[in-house]
Amino acid sequence: MTVFTAGVTLFYGVSPRDLGLFAAYLAVCVALPGTLLVRALYRGRRTMAEEIALGVALGYAVEVVVYAAARAAGAPLLVLAWPVATFAAVAGVPRLRGRGSRALRTPAPLWWSWALALTVASLVAWSAVTFFRHTALTWPGMASVNVDLPYHLALVGELKHHMPPATPMVAGEPLLYHWFVYAHLAAASWITGVEPLVLLFRLGMLPVLAALVVLLGMVARRGAGSRAGALAAVAGTFYVVAPNLYLGPGTGVFTWKAESWTSPSQTFGALLFAPVVLLVADLLHGRGGAGRWIMLGVLLVGVMGAKATQLPLLAAGLATAGAVEAVRRRRVSPALLAVAAMTGVCLLYAQFVLFGGARNGIVVDPLSLVRVTWGQLTGRGDARPGTASLLGAAGLYAVCWALIWFGVLGLLAGRPGTRTPPGVLLMLGMGGSGLGAVLLLGHCQMSQIYFLAGSYPYLMVVAARGLSAARARARLPYRTAGVAVAAGVLIEVLVRWLCGVRVPLEPGRPEALLYLPYGVLAVAVALVVGVLALRGWRGARLWAWTVFLVGALGLPAAWVTRALPSGDALPGGAGAAEAGVPGGTVSEGTVQEETVPEGTVAAARWLRAHSSPDDLVATDAHCRWGHESPCDSRHFWLAALAERRVLVEGWTYTSANMARWRPGVRVQDIPFRDPRLLRENDAAVRDPASPAARLLRDGYGVRWLVSERRAGDPDAPSAATPVYRSGGYAVYRLR
Repeated sequence: MTVFTAGVTLFYGVSPRDLGLFAAYLAVCVALPGTLLVRALYRGRRTMAEEIALGVALGYAVEVVVYAAARAAGAPLLVLAWPVATFAAVAGVPRLRGRGSRALRTPAPLWWSWALALTVASLVAWSAVTFFRHTALTWPGMASVNVDLPYHLALVGELKHHMPPATPMVAGEPLLYHWFVYAHLAAASWITGVEPLVLLFRLGMLPVLAALVVLLGMVARRGAGSRAGALAAVAGTFYVVAPNLYLGPGTGVFTWKAESWTSPSQTFGALLFAPVVLLVADLLHGRGGAGRWIMLGVLLVGVMGAKATQLPLLAAGLATAGAVEAVRRRRVSPALLAVAAMTGVCLLYAQFVLFGGARNGIVVDPLSLVRVTWGQLTGRGDARPGTASLLGAAGLYAVCWALIWFGVLGLLAGRPGTRTPPGVLLMLGMGGSGLGAVLLLGHCQMSQIYFLAGSYPYLMVVAARGLSAARARARLPYRTAGVAVAAGVLIEVLVRWLCGVRVPLEPGRPEALLYLPYGVLAVAVALVVGVLALRGWRGARLWAWTVFLVGALGLPAAWVTRALPSGDALPGGAGAAEAGVPGGTVSEGTVQEETVPEGTVAAARWLRAHSSPDDLVATDAHCRWGHESPCDSRHFWLAALAERRVLVEGWTYTSANMARWRPGVRVQDIPFRDPRLLRENDAAVRDPASPAARLLRDGYGVRWLVSERRAGDPDAPSAATPVYRSGGYAVYRLR
């Protein structure tokens, strides 16, 4: 596994030096001290891999907090104090060495270890195929990466040089965002000397993904009740997708993944959240101890700033478990109340301190995601669906989600009198709230989907438990369950072959066609179940067989259908550039190479080498290349590559801009909030006769001007000295 991962990273441009330094940092500064803390604090049974994964998650959480303090003190390498202090404490205090942890470790079956290793390998391969291959480390190929990546890179640079952080693309704008992952990457860059670009585009998320797989397996073993059920939950988290009965690429619009390279905060937050769920489930089950409470406190602080969507999910899960407990026992356990109090404190601190009370584009806009999906499927993205169309598209979501998580209903087949454990109720509440949030809320970039992505793994755990309960209650042999799965695969393949509909719909085609394949699928399942009932199948046996049949429509049937020819292989099929994804189309995320100015990296790197991190820069680059009319203000490359704050570069993701957004408007097209400042900024760079350069210097503290020079542009501003030129870029120092 290690050799495979190293080979992939080396193949995609990581130098052996960078790989070695990063591996040493991960082992010595994160995994080892974190594992030592786990041994001292966590008295729960686990395998060695689980102990190390817990150590990685805890190590990241501690590192972020310590780095924030070290960076604020002006000595970022003081972040190394926490592993040094951990080693010293363990060496000096024998009881902290966790000698009893060996008795708590349990050997894992060989098949389980191999299954997790293969899952990690598949995620590395997935990273290579879907991300590394399309994300270059060199210019100009780098310019065609996902539109959000330079934004993430700019935030790493900001956290590398400043604490508290601000928005580097628009000076004076606070950074009201979950920034902990960027603090981690900044700390890693300081310690190793590896470029933030390499960490973000290649290395940073690989250990996060590996530890996430192991920790989700650990959570799933507790929730599903068996290793077989846990493996089904892990497989469901990373591989289950909605049945895709349409023809045409990019039509898998009904599911979202728990992991992402283009949203490092999502993946980082998912890792820190997994041990939180594990610890809370332990505490609700009565497994206490001061060590668990200390770990939970540290990890809750980490989750607080890692991903804004996670703590609300936890609060909803706790409310669900508490409500059921209150009904059952007429009281709520002190452990649940204590966890709820800790969660509430972190949630309030995050909302009103870290995020400053800003809504950051989130609004109450029921079924906004459904409207986007309807536009993608019908090809009428600019139109507004009627009530019937909106309800129909919502029905498609409901059907697909029911098929994915149908195993949850297997809990109904549990033995009479069996009570659902509080940890399972916690996960069920988180999953339900994730589904509700994605339907109730709207966001300018469709980021409400991260509520669903955050709850996705835990719904899979509950579904796996339901499958196990249904099979056990009916005493259904594994071979019979396998027949049900095969039948589900066959039904879905046949329905897609016979009734597949090409999307987006061609003009003039009735909208009712969208519902045909899913209606036929439901009828086919009902007919099969009806035939079994007529043949004498009854009760728990019929229910269990149905649960496995329908569950197969998510995995593996959905992947079988994706292996079949898609609409782009057929005459008139939709091309990849036409297939949309929430938050934008595929074509919006790309840049034509001929529109990319030369010298971008060289000019930015020269500026980084010859200026102070506290220097302020002005630039006339605000719009994404090739998207100047109207101006798509997601231009972040100067702040990203120079690691310097810019007076005004791209303003799309500032809190001020998002506060002005309303549904129906593209947030990237909203003009800058201060037109006068923008005019003065551009005049200072482009007009030699303008006094604006002195105004920027004296009024705003600007020290450098960076211009994307064009043919026929005038010479340097009168108050500026040209100091560097590369390709289409010129850098000036204000006198």
